[in-house]
Amino acid sequence: MLRTPRALLLDFGGVLADAPTQPPATPGLVRRLAELVDGEVPDEQIVRDLGEGARAYALWRDDVGRTSEPVELTHARMWADFVTRSWPRGARDAVEREATPLAYAWTWREGWAVRPGIPEALRHAADAGLPMAVVSNTLCGAAHRDFLAAAGLSGLFRAEFYSDEAGPRKPNPELALLAAGAIAVPIGDCWFVGDSVHRDIVCARRAGAGAAILMRSPRTDREAALLDVEPDARIEDGHGLLELLSSSGVGQTR
Repeated sequence: MLRTPRALLLDFGGVLADAPTQPPATPGLVRRLAELVDGEVPDEQIVRDLGEGARAYALWRDDVGRTSEPVELTHARMWADFVTRSWPRGARDAVEREATPLAYAWTWREGWAVRPGIPEALRHAADAGLPMAVVSNTLCGAAHRDFLAAAGLSGLFRAEFYSDEAGPRKPNPELALLAAGAIAVPIGDCWFVGDSVHRDIVCARRAGAGAAILMRSPRTDREAALLDVEPDARIEDGHGLLELLSSSGVGQTR
């Protein structure tokens, strides 16, 4: 049995919400970029460069995640390094000026849905007096923040920490430590819940979290095993988190 937590730190994608795979070159984003560059870059190239940029950014995330203290790229640098490198100067400058709203548009998923059992688990924790914080790697935390607000969940969190806003990227332990500090609970008394062994469980271990909980998602199944890194518990969804909280004593009258 795990020690009763005093707080929860939770990942966004794969834990709080998930969405079907979405192509990087959505029609709306392509149209927005085409209007922004005013014909300097053909639509076909925009589509191609968005696809190649998404793959390059994913590889960068994997590579930087193997370092001890990874940090997130700025919105402007992400576009410049991975999408617009071959575009005319005027087009590159136009994208840089709109880098943040474009990052929001690229991050947002129309298919985002709250994962099963998550509202029940979060409300159980909140009713028991556990402070909670979001700890998420993302290109644009504002998109995650807006989804949680629209889903009626943001009021359950005392803090939300996103890599593009805070700087550190998981498995950099600083992102978890910042969140624990914001909710005024020692990291050793926090459960860290994520769907990636490489990013979330390693981050939890480095930060000294009281427990590292792995919630299964499609990404979990795609990850290669990581030698000598194991979660304290494995769950399937929010229902599993609720069961784990209850079995640890959260919400029980003492």
